[in-house]
Amino acid sequence: MTSIQHLKGVGPKRAEMFARLGVATVEDLLFYFPRKWEDRRLGAKKEPLPFVEDAPVIRGRVKKVRDMYTASGLRIFKVFLETAGGEAEASFFKRHTPRFDVFAPLRKDLAPERTVWITGTPEDPLFLSRLRADEYYPDDDARALKMHVGRLVPVYPLTEGLTPKFMREAVFAAVEAAAAEAPEFLPPGLPARRRLLARDLAARAIHFPENNFELVQARRRFIYEELLLLALAWAIKRRQTRSVNKSFGYELKKNLLTPFRENLGFSFTAAQAHAIKEIFADMQAPTPMARLLEGDVGSGKTVVALSAMLLAAENGGQCVFAAPTEILAEQHFLTFERFLKGVNVRCALLTGRVAAVRKKEILEKLAAGEIDILLGTHSVLGPEVKFKSLRLAVIDEQHRFGVRQRAALRAKGDRADMLIMTATPIPRTLLLALYGDLDLSAIRELPPGRLPVKTAEATEEIAFNAAADEAAKGRQVYIVYPVIEETQAADMKSVKTEFERLKVFFKGRRVEMLHGRLPGALKKKVMEEFSAGKIDILVATQVIEVGIDVPNATLMVINNAERFGLASLHQLRGRVGRGRWDSRCLLVAQSRTGDGAERLRAMTQCSSGFELSEKDIYIRGAGEILGVRQHGDMDLKIADMSRDAEVLAEALEDRDALLAADPGLARPENFRLRRKLRDLYAAKWNLIDLS
Repeated sequence: MTSIQHLKGVGPKRAEMFARLGVATVEDLLFYFPRKWEDRRLGAKKEPLPFVEDAPVIRGRVKKVRDMYTASGLRIFKVFLETAGGEAEASFFKRHTPRFDVFAPLRKDLAPERTVWITGTPEDPLFLSRLRADEYYPDDDARALKMHVGRLVPVYPLTEGLTPKFMREAVFAAVEAAAAEAPEFLPPGLPARRRLLARDLAARAIHFPENNFELVQARRRFIYEELLLLALAWAIKRRQTRSVNKSFGYELKKNLLTPFRENLGFSFTAAQAHAIKEIFADMQAPTPMARLLEGDVGSGKTVVALSAMLLAAENGGQCVFAAPTEILAEQHFLTFERFLKGVNVRCALLTGRVAAVRKKEILEKLAAGEIDILLGTHSVLGPEVKFKSLRLAVIDEQHRFGVRQRAALRAKGDRADMLIMTATPIPRTLLLALYGDLDLSAIRELPPGRLPVKTAEATEEIAFNAAADEAAKGRQVYIVYPVIEETQAADMKSVKTEFERLKVFFKGRRVEMLHGRLPGALKKKVMEEFSAGKIDILVATQVIEVGIDVPNATLMVINNAERFGLASLHQLRGRVGRGRWDSRCLLVAQSRTGDGAERLRAMTQCSSGFELSEKDIYIRGAGEILGVRQHGDMDLKIADMSRDAEVLAEALEDRDALLAADPGLARPENFRLRRKLRDLYAAKWNLIDLS
């Protein structure tokens, strides 16, 4: 493979910039796909495609130019053109530099009577013929017309130091150097059967398509191969997980489980009992457990996971419980302490904010086997965290942890069992694609006594008056905002600004603030005081969407509700309705249009997370409901699980046929496919073993 620094125009310094994008070779750049395309054609028939945007572009003959100064030292170079549609003008802006003519190149390239192309941003949406110019190209520059104007133009994710123009030129050079050699790795006959564009043609067309049809076909080609590789990797991973035996086993001794159940003060629901039975059966099986525990907000997943950890602990094993945020890890730790009171289990909390002396003590005890359950954030993945006998790893809110992190956690034990929890229900097809190595347990009922939360849209005035009424009754209230501090978006309200206003509005009430940037000790103090009823109104960000359990909280007010996804709105709603009082969730929106309006409507109509997840798939797509756009850790560069559901179904069908005929992909016709899988999912992601 050719190093990117040897590509024309790159060199060592720019190679460092490309490295920040994960691009080290010319082949890497060839398969560094655009995030969208701009249509810079004139007079072409516009076919609406979600990934193509219209881009203002002018082609005309320069009539005159004007050089202007402003009082602030800014210089403006105006170009007046005659185009096929009439007169147009473009403005270039530069900071004035003494003893240097910043516009000298423009005077030369944009001299009167020259025909040029200019792209930019309209100064007024109503007058597309007046641009704030970004780029310009002489009409007789044949190479520029191949890359920059008069065509569908690729737009790439960038990093500091790389301009859009240079990126296009570098990719164009990569296409010319390597596209013709882009190797086909799909088995013979498969591309033709699925009517896929040849890989070498697709590698060129994905960047610089001649027309919309070619672009659609190139995208489909790479979407298919990404999904097929992913589906194959999961199937092989599942088979390999189930082909090895654990070096340990479990007996139901009940010396920890029995006192734990007696302490709870409630009985397991039938769904919880069934999930525990499935998990215990997996743990007692000879092969390592790989199970996803799916349950709606408040369905009681935590006590199910705790039961599994106690089974491991009473058999002499250690457990790790990984949560995505410090506030959630701390909340779980408090919950565990409450549920395990009087039970002979040693727990410890490890997060980034734990003092160095305490951290050293925890690590020493962990390595000596003197801690049974370690709770923590991503910090538990660190190389310094060593267990004496890790038997069970539990991951909460799976979409915040990638595949490599799951593998790293499991590797801290010898073929440890793994239980992954999610409150975001995942449709079955997506489950097979994203978590094909996992068995599923679903808790589809809420514990008895959980009251439904009434949800409605409201004005800010109605919501705040309702909050005052609840506080007067001795109940507690959450008021949530989307951001910590003010942003450029005028309609986005922030926790810090609104907290000061709400202290005045709710004068006489105890009002506190909670967000992710507060020091760990202060966050813990606020959480404990709210749980103890010492705070009436908690003004917070989304940080409280999981883990906080306060039965006395009866009202959730979500401001800028249109800015939240359905999964987050449902999680936030689930913070109330945990006690014996009627509870409400009030959605305060700044705008009620588009997807935001659909989400608010869905929230008022549905109380089930499973039903909402199906609506979320329709409204936003699977990548969003899972918390990341492309489930990024799996390196999906172009595929989207929900948008490309039809291609995904084809990939799953072909995966099954390939593995049924050749389980090890050992036949000669599958050699290149096996090698591609090995390079990506064995060598790069360490997900499977294809040695």
